Amino acid sequence: MTTELTQEGTARELATDRGVLRYHEAGDGPPLLLLHGSGPGVTGWRNYRGVLADFAEHYRCLVLEFPGFGVSDPCDGHPMAMAKFAVKDFLDGLGLSDVAIVGNSMGGIVATQFAIAEPERVNKLVTIGGAGRSVFAPSPGEGIRLLMEFTDDPTREKLVRWLRSMVFDPAIVTEELIEERWALATEPKTLEIARRMYSTEAFAAGARAAAASNDTPYWAQLGKIKIPTLLTWGRDDRVSPVDMAMLPMRELPRGELHVFPNCGHWTMIEAREAWLATVLAFLKRDDA
Repeated sequence: MTTELTQEGTARELATDRGVLRYHEAGDGPPLLLLHGSGPGVTGWRNYRGVLADFAEHYRCLVLEFPGFGVSDPCDGHPMAMAKFAVKDFLDGLGLSDVAIVGNSMGGIVATQFAIAEPERVNKLVTIGGAGRSVFAPSPGEGIRLLMEFTDDPTREKLVRWLRSMVFDPAIVTEELIEERWALATEPKTLEIARRMYSTEAFAAGARAAAASNDTPYWAQLGKIKIPTLLTWGRDDRVSPVDMAMLPMRELPRGELHVFPNCGHWTMIEAREAWLATVLAFLKRDDA
């Protein structure tokens, strides 16, 4: 990383009909949209601050903060559903019609759904875990179950247990990380919105609704994504186990998979250098 970027110096706002979307912007070049994951105290800045400067040397980086996670204006509906609206509102508001997208976990699912719905607006797609469907591993994964336990009854101990499930190396879960996550995760409005998604009751209701729905799930439409797609995964991911990549690898016409050893769910943090090299090579490659 050769350029010092700060949270305050990169912060931007975009007014939309559904509220103010906040984001971080850095760099020049082709637009690269970075979408964060879910979980207590998550933000786009925290997901990508360690790699933003590296991407900004080549791209106009836009790190969107999804509604419902304590940075952009709160949402009224389910955070996942509102995230899909937010991506469209954001790109429309900035006048962007053709972007590459990097999505972490939930952000990868949202990016995949957007690429299916509006294929002409996405030229390359990178996911970090999450996007797929369990084939062999139990579902939900260990990390999701710990997240549900925290959401039902938020304690510092449960937050730490969830954070440690996100990584291969527990040393990454520092006191500083714990404190910054705890502060936002327990903010009343953010916690209330999180319970719409990850409380035991909400999770069960979502599963029942999915079972009763006649809508085709996104993972059964992956063949519609014709653009080059790179799946990146931690071999030791306990949130979205790596066998979830099997279905996308079969269905994505131009899909590729890179698995990083000794790495959990936060591939861009725990395998930073290798992940950056892999993703930058993919994004810069001419696939025309």
